[in-house]
Amino acid sequence: MTDGMDSPGEAREADSGHDRPVRADARRNLDLLLKAALDVFANSGVDAPVREIAEKAGVGVGTVYRHFPQRSDLIKAVMRNEVDACADAAITLAAKHEPGEALSRWMQRFADFIMAKRGLAAALHSGDPAYEALPVYFDQHMIPALQGLLDKAVAAGAVRGDVEASELIRAGAQLSNLGQGDDPAATRRMIALLVDGLRYGAGAKV
Repeated sequence: MTDGMDSPGEAREADSGHDRPVRADARRNLDLLLKAALDVFANSGVDAPVREIAEKAGVGVGTVYRHFPQRSDLIKAVMRNEVDACADAAITLAAKHEPGEALSRWMQRFADFIMAKRGLAAALHSGDPAYEALPVYFDQHMIPALQGLLDKAVAAGAVRGDVEASELIRAGAQLSNLGQGDDPAATRRMIALLVDGLRYGAGAKV
């Protein structure tokens, strides 16, 4: 599997060193497998037995290895799947809520993403070159998603206009990493305070 694995909507599996599209019916099973892997990694770490992941997903061990020949392939797919889901949530929230509320809700969703990915931290910070492309993938998807929400909130006069999405992403990530996830409710309160700070001076020209 290559570092250029596609999003869940265009899931692909390894085949003799090449990628091939996964059928729509198989994609659902793949999504279940990625969710199971995320849960197992969160509880047992990234070195958890593949059998544990397979059992939680309700598939055979061979199915896991068919999709992900290397453990790093699975970890990368889990991470990209979570990035895609969080970025895509911006579209859904923008359609359902007014701009300020959509921004606030997405920041909470982002905090959940940061807290959930802690189970992958040992691998992501291992220095393994297999994960080198993930930070770029993160920025390419998360920053535009947040920038779109931020621009709409600024235009609506809901938040101040002198903050860039990249700055807000970093601030949100740092707050979400505090306390190592011992108190998710406290993390969400800090994120809410961060967004409240954006409302100071809202509507003013910058």
